[in-house]
Amino acid sequence: MAIKVIEINKSVYADSIKLADETRQRLKEQGTCLLNLMASPGAGKTTLLLKTIENLSSYCIGVMEADIEASVDAEKLQAAGVQSIQVHTGGECAMNASMTKQALDEFDTSGLDLVFLENVGNLVCPAEEDVGAHKKVALLSVPEGDDKPLKYPLMFQVVDAVVITKTDARAFFNFDDEAVCERIHQLNPSAEIFFVSAKTGEGLESWCDWVRRNLFV
Repeated sequence: MAIKVIEINKSVYADSIKLADETRQRLKEQGTCLLNLMASPGAGKTTLLLKTIENLSSYCIGVMEADIEASVDAEKLQAAGVQSIQVHTGGECAMNASMTKQALDEFDTSGLDLVFLENVGNLVCPAEEDVGAHKKVALLSVPEGDDKPLKYPLMFQVVDAVVITKTDARAFFNFDDEAVCERIHQLNPSAEIFFVSAKTGEGLESWCDWVRRNLFV
């Protein structure tokens, strides 16, 4: 019996790409910037968000917390007075364009200047998905090591900025600032790199200036 062959002339990702582009354009038209934060679990995303929002207090900011289960981070943000919602991905290891649109539809963004998406914690899956963000940011903590761009190159290729977090822990880890910058820029020459400590405040203002420069207001 002859094998039936189906010719697929449309990318299986085409619908997702179209949806991501529509989300990006819709948010831009209403003046809302969407930043996609990606990192390993424990890299300090939520702590950085709290400090960043504190520094950007003149703007209206919301946060979408994405996790497979639980709502711990969203509860932390709400306790700090930050408008936030929790998104459970149903076992998926990253947000995609459809999930992001659904979450945004439930989260009134019309009065927001900026929305942070704190993506599911890992350095693989989130790098593969276009959620409709205007900018992508990777966090890499000092305890994780300066070799992560070598091990997870796609993440560092697709982002607009990299925030090296927990720099106050340098004394306890063999982390080479110059080496990590070189490795990131070999993959992505245009990526901006910030060394930040939420604990001491090191580099926080430079990072916040970058966020300000990328807003639409």
